[in-house]
Amino acid sequence: MELFAAIVLFLSALFNVVAWPRFFKRVSADPRARDAAGKATTFYRVHAVLLTVALVLAAASLVAGVLLLAG
Repeated sequence: MELFAAIVLFLSALFNVVAWPRFFKRVSADPRARDAAGKATTFYRVHAVLLTVALVLAAASLVAGVLLLAG
């Protein structure tokens, strides 16, 4: 069961690391990301926070998976 849990954690981390940066690249190119003056909008900032949270969760999942296998 621990091996299964570690695999799920690794897959979750992999998904977040692969999917979110690619998605954020599209968010950055979206016209809603910047106002007329070129300043970042709430749309951009919200997605930046989501990206950050996803990557932190990916790192935590990776660490938890390694600890599960080591323990």
